[in-house]
Amino acid sequence: MSAPERIPPRSVTATELLAKGELTVRGRIRDASNAALFCAVSYEGQEATCIYKPVAGERPLWDFPDGTLAQREVAAYEVSEATGWGLVPPTVLRDGPYGEGMCQLWIEATVEDGAELLALVEGDEPEDGWKAIGFAEVGGGRTALLVHADDERLRRLAVLDAVINNADRKGSHLLPTADGRLYGIDHGVTFHAEDKLRTLLWGWAGEALTVEAVAVLGSLRDALGDGSGLAVRLRELITSDEVEALRARVEALLVSGRHPEPSGEWPAIPWPPV
Repeated sequence: MSAPERIPPRSVTATELLAKGELTVRGRIRDASNAALFCAVSYEGQEATCIYKPVAGERPLWDFPDGTLAQREVAAYEVSEATGWGLVPPTVLRDGPYGEGMCQLWIEATVEDGAELLALVEGDEPEDGWKAIGFAEVGGGRTALLVHADDERLRRLAVLDAVINNADRKGSHLLPTADGRLYGIDHGVTFHAEDKLRTLLWGWAGEALTVEAVAVLGSLRDALGDGSGLAVRLRELITSDEVEALRARVEALLVSGRHPEPSGEWPAIPWPPV
């Protein structure tokens, strides 16, 4: 009699692990503006580390409705996945030790504060391979030119930020990894119906979008159609007006064919920048 066939363990997706796994709080991220807890998560024999941001730990903001930042982080992940670029770590909305909140896979960055992607340099023009952001005070009455890398990963993230109307793209939100990928994190202040874009990634402002970006935006426009799976999921996370504004931003980018420029009606660069 032959031995019974051994069934390999089922593979658990990252979002399934985050949504269904047991959360164990290991510590707190002290420099976060809202409550951010470092956790272990385990499910069906698989484990990972993650960040859990309970809605109860969100600080009120004057321009965003109270208790909505966690949902906006999940919405940013949904849109990122729809682009196919995978720029936002797996993120879910779930119940946890301190109530409902956002749970996002922990990403181990190769450097902190996006140091390999941002720099302060002397002179008025960036060197080859870099894009100018603007001048910054560095002390003693001196200024230096703040630049970011002319990197296709950053350029994709700049397009995503324009789509989701990111009001806070700082250097510390850029996580390059050892496998060459780049992730963006901290998307709580996104999807506002009014123009709120504040970012360090202005180096391509006014330049033509890449052929790839135009194709991705076209696909995203289709994916946001009435009754689509993405539109239904987003309406559970942000308001109908914000979904319509999202569609309008995608359409505006396709019509212009260019990266957006600062509006002049809102501070263009977040402070502090890292």
